[in-house]
Amino acid sequence: MNDTFLRVCRGKKTDFTPIWIMRQAGRYLPQYQEVRSKVDFLTLCKTPELAAKVTMQPVDILGVDAAILFSDILIPLEAMGMGLRFEEEKGPIFDSPIRDRLGVERLIDIDPQEHVPFVLDTIKILHKELKVPLIGFSGAPFTLATYMIEGRSSKTFLNTKKMMYTDPHLFRALMERLTVNTISYLKGQINAGADAVQLFDSWAGVLSPEDYKTFAFPYVLKIISDLKPLNVPIIYFVNNCGGLLEIAKDCKSDVIGIDWRVDISDAIDRLGADKVIQGNLEPIILFSDRTQIKRAAADIIQKGKKAKGHIFNLGHGILPTTPVDNLKILIDIVHGME
Repeated sequence: MNDTFLRVCRGKKTDFTPIWIMRQAGRYLPQYQEVRSKVDFLTLCKTPELAAKVTMQPVDILGVDAAILFSDILIPLEAMGMGLRFEEEKGPIFDSPIRDRLGVERLIDIDPQEHVPFVLDTIKILHKELKVPLIGFSGAPFTLATYMIEGRSSKTFLNTKKMMYTDPHLFRALMERLTVNTISYLKGQINAGADAVQLFDSWAGVLSPEDYKTFAFPYVLKIISDLKPLNVPIIYFVNNCGGLLEIAKDCKSDVIGIDWRVDISDAIDRLGADKVIQGNLEPIILFSDRTQIKRAAADIIQKGKKAKGHIFNLGHGILPTTPVDNLKILIDIVHGME
């Protein structure tokens, strides 16, 4: 197995910088589109043979150094009793969002083998087939809570923040349920064969530092603490992290992923040179040319040398219309740099 990614997660020196791409199994690949044209999104997530197939596509086509499980952060919420559907152009929708204590009390505590066996079966297939490490994942509790409370994606997070401020006991009750279930979900993935896990806090950046410290970060700490004894690398990705780094640095994860809105050198200074960093190319640079891609990648790699270790990635997920050839160029450039 190419274990470069895992070695860097552990802070060990390697011959080259490993690279994987958030959302690398997805719509920008024609091979994915071919599979997706035959089934809806949720069916694809819940069919282990197909989910494994699209997980492996970017490894085979691009030569990335890690695979990330093809799934969705909202899958465990459906298993907890939230009616989930996806609409074209609108994304995920929960028709009965949680706005009161009864909504929290109705949630189901999931047993991964019973409620999401397809996720575990996909991992078992990949564990046998892959020649690179497999990353499992979950949304972080605050990010998951926003979907459960808002019922869909949001720009203002009005209902979420209103619950935080006006009924903090209810909000904490929801976060505690999500924390317990996230731990169970990720332990299930690790026991099925995931080599590392990533916790996505995609919406943490909408919080002030004080609100993040009060309403989100304690639950991240609990999850990471409970997973540590399983001895697999844990990545904590904080989107729009610029105002939160001084808090997030204490999360105890093996790797901290950062978005593109903060300079990676500045992030390392604020997090500490003893941290392993993941990131953080602006995704739209992949729509430029080789010269600009190389310049941007070289800058990130050079600055990343200040950290204990550096895993190259985008600062968020790859966009659906990204030219595949430009992604191949990026991966060749990263692998070719010392």
